[in-house]
Amino acid sequence: MRRIADSGYSTLLMPDVPQWQPAPGPTLAVAATFADLRVGTWVYASPLRPAWSTAWEAHSLSVLTDGRFEMGIGTGRPGIENELRELGMPVLPPSERLAPVRETVAVLRDLDGPGLHTPVVMAVRGPKAQALAADLADTVTFALMPGDDRAEITRLVRDFRAIRDVELAQHVAVIGDTVAPFMASPDTDPAALRAADSLAVLPDDPAAAAEEIQRRREEIGFSYFVFGADFADVLAPVVAELAGH
Repeated sequence: MRRIADSGYSTLLMPDVPQWQPAPGPTLAVAATFADLRVGTWVYASPLRPAWSTAWEAHSLSVLTDGRFEMGIGTGRPGIENELRELGMPVLPPSERLAPVRETVAVLRDLDGPGLHTPVVMAVRGPKAQALAADLADTVTFALMPGDDRAEITRLVRDFRAIRDVELAQHVAVIGDTVAPFMASPDTDPAALRAADSLAVLPDDPAAAAEEIQRRREEIGFSYFVFGADFADVLAPVVAELAGH
């Protein structure tokens, strides 16, 4: 944790997938005691727990970390339906999956009260999710599909920012020819992503990566980039170069 903080990274994020790692709540609470980092979920899968439970945990993490926690939340990654069935949990139809997200944020705001504001990060794609994020989110990330090119995501981002100007985050799953574990499908083809000019990939050369990140900041508006932990050392020079920019 200290090594990541000393390299200039601002935030430690954890996914919300049972059996991948310890549960995010206790892990992030412990991590925040080791280094002066922000911590957060990337992202809570709302179908896995009741809204009040997620909100209570998020509020508690904000209190325990002195306001250094941010709640990332979404409706679950592709394939979560099979996981829910294995766990004996209900599978909501797509038209109903955003309601628990709204409810979670509403309960969180009640728990926070006037003296605390836990930042909410929402992963979105379709128009209904974008509309909800425009109402509730402090930071928004757009879920990338394998065939998405730069032009498509730029259009999505600009259309969204015409509704509300919020911080924009980007999930970068591939550095060079290496796919970050758990951040993309194992069959992800880095060469195909580069051919499509996908925003899901960055060069592994630090200077080229820094230049590309700066380009995405200036041309599209991304200011928050999420990388896999396995890339922390490789990208440390990039973080150092861009710090304060």
